[in-house]
Amino acid sequence: MSAKVSNATFKNKEKPQEVRKANIIAARAVADAVRTSLGPKGMDKMIKTGRGETIISNDGHTILKHMAVLHPAAKMLVDLSGAQDVEAGDGTTSVVVITGALLGAAENLLNKGIHPTLISESFQKAAERSCQILLAMSHKISLSDREVLIKAANTSLSSKIVAQHSSLLGPIAVDSVLKVVKPEANNVDLNDIRLVKKVGGTIDDTEMIDELG
Repeated sequence: MSAKVSNATFKNKEKPQEVRKANIIAARAVADAVRTSLGPKGMDKMIKTGRGETIISNDGHTILKHMAVLHPAAKMLVDLSGAQDVEAGDGTTSVVVITGALLGAAENLLNKGIHPTLISESFQKAAERSCQILLAMSHKISLSDREVLIKAANTSLSSKIVAQHSSLLGPIAVDSVLKVVKPEANNVDLNDIRLVKKVGGTIDDTEMIDELG
């Protein structure tokens, strides 16, 4: 009887390891799907939606939200990309690729027999130290410094399909945000900016209309 119980206990200990491995594999598969779209030389993806529409994009969040992701761990990466899009409006691909790389590092540590709790605590310490380093490197930007804001917008556009039109779209994006942001705010509700698409026009026809009733 005792031999059977100990054998069952041994098998149960193996199950969490298999679950963790499956979660890492699923999440890394999502990261690998968008990895090649990262950066100015990233490749565009052609996506066919469930409604039969075809979308061409290299934006990480756009690609992920149209993917049929079923695995819970993989869905977390899709949600992560969405949260990054809402909070920062950029870096949706980078945050997923970085997460995939961290999961790969975690997998190597797990294979060495290091306990998951220790790995998690170490990642937390590394995240805190990374924030300290980034804050030390950063410098504040005033909302009144329009030229610096335009440079930041153009940098974000450099990896998008419309990169060649950044000289037009960058200033429009900055001016649109400056119209709706409050001086004391540290973020802006992009729902206050309405985008209207017109069939038949070109990107060069894009313009900002102030206070449209």
